[in-house]
Amino acid sequence: MLQKRIKIKDALASAPEGQTITVMGWVRTFRSNRFIDINDGSTNANLQAVVDFEREDPDLLKRITTGASLKVTGVLIPSQGKGQRMELKADAIEVLGDSDPALFPLQPKRHSLEFLREIAHLRFRTNTFGAVFRVRHALAFAVHKFYNDKGFLYLHTPIISASDAEGAGEMFRVTTLDMAQPPLTDEGKVDFTKDFFGKSTNLTVSGQLEGELGAMAFSEIYTFGPTFRAENSNTARHLAEFWMIEPEMAFYDLEDNMNLAEEFIRYIIGYVMEHNKEDLEFLDKRLEEEEKTKPEAERSDMGLLAKLSFVLENPFERITYTQAIEILLQSPAYKKKKFKYDVSWGIDMQSEHERYLVEKHFKRPVIVTNYPKEIKAFYMRQNDDGKTVAAMDILAPGIGEIVGGSQREERLDKLIERMEELHLPLEEMSWYLDTRRFGTVPHAGFGLGFERMVQFVTGMGNIRDVIPFPRTPNNCEF
Repeated sequence: MLQKRIKIKDALASAPEGQTITVMGWVRTFRSNRFIDINDGSTNANLQAVVDFEREDPDLLKRITTGASLKVTGVLIPSQGKGQRMELKADAIEVLGDSDPALFPLQPKRHSLEFLREIAHLRFRTNTFGAVFRVRHALAFAVHKFYNDKGFLYLHTPIISASDAEGAGEMFRVTTLDMAQPPLTDEGKVDFTKDFFGKSTNLTVSGQLEGELGAMAFSEIYTFGPTFRAENSNTARHLAEFWMIEPEMAFYDLEDNMNLAEEFIRYIIGYVMEHNKEDLEFLDKRLEEEEKTKPEAERSDMGLLAKLSFVLENPFERITYTQAIEILLQSPAYKKKKFKYDVSWGIDMQSEHERYLVEKHFKRPVIVTNYPKEIKAFYMRQNDDGKTVAAMDILAPGIGEIVGGSQREERLDKLIERMEELHLPLEEMSWYLDTRRFGTVPHAGFGLGFERMVQFVTGMGNIRDVIPFPRTPNNCEF
């Protein structure tokens, strides 16, 4: 029975008292025909198995190569050598899977992240990606724990959707039609009534609108699922497929929304700092080495662990969009023309503007509220000034926007007026308007891009390195 094994993380946490154990994992290194470093992914630390090479079959020893998988049974004893507290005195070794050292691309040396992206199916076996994806797992668990403990209902919203929540238009179409020769209407347009769903459908950009339906019955819900954007953005910040956490809450206003979002971010960071200490320490050292390669002006003032602790210990700064624009206009960066994009009231702030506010001016996460309505979505509650909406974005160091949300427009007349201004189809959205027709309430919600959160917590510079299988322009492997 294979599952009599003990995980290496648990073995390393135990006291080496001569107990017989079985471990299984992959060979990281095999030195002097005697010392095998084995790793099973439960931790970055390896367990050293010591082989009596005079007793073992030489043909077996030749098969113990980097990447090979082993089953090792032996006695766990205190180590006499340097660098490890214990070692496994091997009594029986079985090679479960061979690995040709001439072909296996992950040799015991430092590999660049660019190279590892080319072999993404194997990069999980490296220390960096082992740490990143254990942290990602812990963050995902913390998300569910946070909302479950608060009494939120986890709602599965559709991945195939007939609506565009953001009004972005950059969506992936879902169809079973032969698009080389599609059926056409009398007007010469594609006749989607002949399609599988009888209408034009797409992969979702957000579960928000459907989430609002749930909030109007359960009071507080959250979604956590994949979303898709067909933006041709080949950058370190964008993915075509990514995961979003989207809570929607009845009886919440903008301030309630901000308070929940800040509490949520603090909670999941705190959870990982408590449960993934070794992984974060490894990533902290990795980032420190990476920072040394950058020009001094581009280096971060804080290490990863210091940054995460700072977020936990300090309240987020809260300013209005108008205040943010004024700070940018008065900044040395603007006056010395260091911004690539211009600054004026009404712009959709770029990442460089957001990062200036966070990293240079306030040196902490910032919540910006009350954006111009012209740059925000139709469902956001209109403020009394007629120019702004009750929106809020949370800006994080190193990334920029990490959360976007708002108080939703609960007044039917105002919502219809805004939808008509934007030429949105009222009849098709009748189901959404019903939430305002039948027992409308003040309500709010936000979306947190999970990969950007993982980036923030791990210190990884490229969003493609925090999702297992990145989907980007001209790239859809596996």
